[in-house]
Amino acid sequence: MTKRSGAEVLAEMLQGYGVTHVFMVPSILRRALVEMERRTTIRRIQVHAEKSAAYMADGYARACGRPGICMAQVVGALNLAAGLRDAHLANAPVIAMTGGRDPHTKFRKAYQDLDDMPAFEPVTKFNATVDEVTRIPDLLRQAFRVAVSGKPGPVHLQFRGNEGQIDYEEAEMEPLAEELFAQVPPFRPAPAPEHARAALDAIEAAERPVFVAGGGVRASGAGAALVALAERLAVPVATSLHAKDTITGDHPLSVGVVGTYSRETANRVVGEADLVCFVGSETGGMTTHFWQVPPIGTPAVQIDIEPQSLGRNYPLKAAVCADAKMALDWMLAHADPGSAERRTAWTARARQIVAEWHDRYRPLLESDVVPIRPERICHELSQHLPEDAIVMADTGHSGMWMGGMYDLRAPAQSYIRSAGHLGWAFPAGLGAKCAAPERPVFVFTGDAGFWYHLSEIETAVRCGINTVTLVNNNSSGNQGSPGFDRAYGGKQSEQGRELWTYNDVNFATIAEAMGALGLRVENPADIPGALETAFAAKRPVVIDVVSDIEAQAPLAVIGGS
Repeated sequence: MTKRSGAEVLAEMLQGYGVTHVFMVPSILRRALVEMERRTTIRRIQVHAEKSAAYMADGYARACGRPGICMAQVVGALNLAAGLRDAHLANAPVIAMTGGRDPHTKFRKAYQDLDDMPAFEPVTKFNATVDEVTRIPDLLRQAFRVAVSGKPGPVHLQFRGNEGQIDYEEAEMEPLAEELFAQVPPFRPAPAPEHARAALDAIEAAERPVFVAGGGVRASGAGAALVALAERLAVPVATSLHAKDTITGDHPLSVGVVGTYSRETANRVVGEADLVCFVGSETGGMTTHFWQVPPIGTPAVQIDIEPQSLGRNYPLKAAVCADAKMALDWMLAHADPGSAERRTAWTARARQIVAEWHDRYRPLLESDVVPIRPERICHELSQHLPEDAIVMADTGHSGMWMGGMYDLRAPAQSYIRSAGHLGWAFPAGLGAKCAAPERPVFVFTGDAGFWYHLSEIETAVRCGINTVTLVNNNSSGNQGSPGFDRAYGGKQSEQGRELWTYNDVNFATIAEAMGALGLRVENPADIPGALETAFAAKRPVVIDVVSDIEAQAPLAVIGGS
């Protein structure tokens, strides 16, 4: 066996796993970064903050299904751990690498002598130290195995030395990468036929069933199978925010996003269903509007790759432990299309609910008022985003507007959203573009979210990461305004407004100063032209859209109300 440095082994193994980019704040694993340049095609993206690095790795992973790699030295490791929270909540395979304490100098007040391992424990599936150079090959293999297997998620490796200087050391090592674990999913566990049969029987016997697609559908690549089964059995399809791209918005069985950041149509259909089939969904609070949509006790079926998720929040008529696509393929092969006839009235009812929503919101979706209504922004995006775009959406009001008002119109479009961290979308979009450079990447965020990682405009320009970012700019974080009004006794006050308003800033001007293309839009009729210019620019673009500070996204409805 050849004697090699840890840096050589690390670089060669990452390339063997198909890694194309690493996102890092220097200085960390310096020698390995040099070896990446010398012997691999891996691109090193130096960013301005550890959380940005984590978010970029997260966006990369969700866009292509391969683990995203982020790095930071020991003093910045805690920031990296904070950035992993979104990947943890979204079940995204991210591998974080940090520097760590040297056993020889522990407890002697050495420079940056901090123990970061506990901080990574709550947000990772695997959290390990690399204290001997000979452990780099096996621990890196374990990191990839854990990140992509079962329900995907982040892992953390801490390399000895505040900057991971262990990578300079040499030993006899083999840089073996296991191709099986290079991408989600490495394994597709098949359903037990009797369990799948019970689930299918329950769906076919129901008069008003509905599918609720979760993030597991997206991770499994099971969207087409779910839509095909829904068509065969005449069952409406609602989705979580993580699975919004399971079905196009104009499909006759599509009823929209269900839960808290949702569209009223989905909550009403799910509320009227006599059976809810959760597929790849953890039935969490956001997807069910805190277990009110549907109410606990509603007959349910659940398909999930992890046994512990089955029946966690809803008693089940049938439980299927399997990869989502494998389970749906089995059900599709055994489904009785004749049962669809009994659901003619139900699918007509679902379409009626959808049509009523469009009729009620059309004035806002097509509004010409200035400042621009966010509904109109989303309507224009539905009509004018490229058919193969990857759409990244921030949380908060951005998640509510895009979840409820934006429709995917083409099966090739992808939709990826923040699992809860404001400011995630812009750096995550840069990571997604690195993962899929051939596809247009569009980011929707608000000014409150964009402020978090504004400095990464420079990263995008320097590295040639050509995303298009639209900032819904109302000079505020106005989603919080009703809560502050309540805190001030139910009335809006100047003192209360201080807590959720900002100065009026033109982000297009800032983008231009950093070398990007900046576009300012103040009239809704100019949105299509701005989008056309942005996607033709072949450079990073920021579109600042001046919107109405008083606009509030609709709150979730419960059941048929």
